Amino acid sequence: SYYPTDKMKSYTKKYFKHFGLDVSDFLSCEVCGAKASEIHHIDSRKMGGTKGKDVIENLMLLCRKHHEEYGDRKQYREWLQNIHNQKLINK
Repeated sequence: SYYPTDKMKSYTKKYFKHFGLDVSDFLSCEVCGAKASEIHHIDSRKMGGTKGKDVIENLMLLCRKHHEEYGDRKQYREWLQNIHNQKLINK
């Protein structure tokens, strides 16, 4: 079941709810399967984004390493989107 904390950002709550996650669940990086710690906006809010980008199709769970390595880099956007689309299909 889904139990968000008050400190979660709205897009984090949206991700948790969509995938039926709980704060006690092991959260795995969508790239490597390691422990994830961050929600990444595939189409970045930094690059002219708005809260309209807080949709499940644009929210991806990543470990810190991969968020730093691939996040907010245009050359990886399509690759990350393809990985995330598979997660959505296989939900």
